[in-house]
Amino acid sequence: MIEVDSIVEGVVVGITKFGAFVELPDGKKGLIHISEISNQFVKDVNDYLKINDPVKVKVIHISEDGKIDLSIKRLNEDEEYQEKLERSKVSFEQKMTKFLKLSQEKITDLKKHQETKRRNR
Repeated sequence: MIEVDSIVEGVVVGITKFGAFVELPDGKKGLIHISEISNQFVKDVNDYLKINDPVKVKVIHISEDGKIDLSIKRLNEDEEYQEKLERSKVSFEQKMTKFLKLSQEKITDLKKHQETKRRNR
C-alpha cells in the first residue's frame, strides 16, 4: 500500500512539459512535477528522465481523489541528510574518543604534579 513518505520504485510511463508520470508497483500512477525532479533548475524533463526509466521516488502527497505526487528531489535530500547524519555520528564518536584520551592525559599530569608537590614539602 502506498502512503505519504513511503519510498517506492516505479517506471516512467509518460513525460510532459510539467513533469513525468510514473507507474508504481501496485499499478497506480503518480506524477513527479518538474520542480520535484532535481535541486537544479529543470528546463526540460527529457534531460533527466526517459520513458521506461526505472525510478526510485518518495510519495509526498496523496489527494482525496487519489492523485499521487512524487519526488526524486526530496528522496535525494533525505538520503543526503542520512549520509550527513552518519558522518556526524562517526565524527562525534571520534571527537569523544579524542576528548577521553586528552582528559586521561590531563588527569595523569595533574596527579604527577600533585605527587611532586607533596614530595617537595
